[in-house]
Amino acid sequence: MSTQRTVKNMEASAQGIIKIHERGLRGKTKMGWLESYHTFSFGSFNDPQRIRFRSLRVINDDIIASGSGFGEHPHRDMEIITYVLRGALTHKDSMGNGATINAGDIQKMSAGSGITHAEFNDSKDTAVHLYQIWIMPDEKGITPQYEQITPNRDALRGGFSLVGDRIGGSDKISIHQDAQMYVAVLDEGQDTRYEFAQGRHGFLQVARGHVTLNGELLKEGDGAEISGVETIMIAAQTDAELILFDLK
Repeated sequence: MSTQRTVKNMEASAQGIIKIHERGLRGKTKMGWLESYHTFSFGSFNDPQRIRFRSLRVINDDIIASGSGFGEHPHRDMEIITYVLRGALTHKDSMGNGATINAGDIQKMSAGSGITHAEFNDSKDTAVHLYQIWIMPDEKGITPQYEQITPNRDALRGGFSLVGDRIGGSDKISIHQDAQMYVAVLDEGQDTRYEFAQGRHGFLQVARGHVTLNGELLKEGDGAEISGVETIMIAAQTDAELILFDLK
């Protein structure tokens, strides 16, 4: 049985659909130090209706307890994006990178031909809350790469700001796929919109707060697949933070 709630697009001029991934129907991994919610099939959570969306393969909403983390483990042929909402995460990898990813930072690893890495919460009293996102690259076996940016919070306020695309740069990560990543920070009562080019698809993740998407309420942790929709209208019902992917 599908674990998605499907609603028709509210734009009368478009015939697309929006499929909502309700937060309460996500997969869940819970152990002493980790609480993780999976929008798509991951680990022991296997739902044939929720394998991926376009090139978007994983959206994990993770809370890592203080003094805990993921030991060294391998990845290959995946674009791995970490967006920290609260706390700080210490990162080390086989490329020789060692870094702290603070709240508001975005990190990307192109696993390519193969890497190992470890992630740890060094804090003695603060949990780390983050989203880890995997995008399937359009080329396998590339040389592994590491990038980290700190987006200007003022630039994110009031509407969607580009933080990732194929090209990358000083203020955006590069993604080895025809995909763009945006972040928006909205105050309660603010609204914004986004227009998709013909043939493009979107995935909206509510990282914080509650919003309406084309009139449909989305709560913190909810996500939405968007196909065949020209314009989305978003209104913040509370202070909110949103992640949007524009996909081929």
